[in-house]
Amino acid sequence: MIDTYKVLLPKRIFEQAKNDKDLRGYILNYMQRYPHYVFLYEENGFAICERKGVKS
Repeated sequence: MIDTYKVLLPKRIFEQAKNDKDLRGYILNYMQRYPHYVFLYEENGFAICERKGVKS
């Protein structure tokens, strides 16, 4: 099982995005603030991520 972490995404990302491709781009850009996380998918306003360098 992969340990996942949630990062709350700002509402402005969802307001600015015109489609799913834009949304993914905005999320990836925002996630650059968290270099130790790898973005997996978005769910209910959160970026679901995996942490780099953590072995379970």
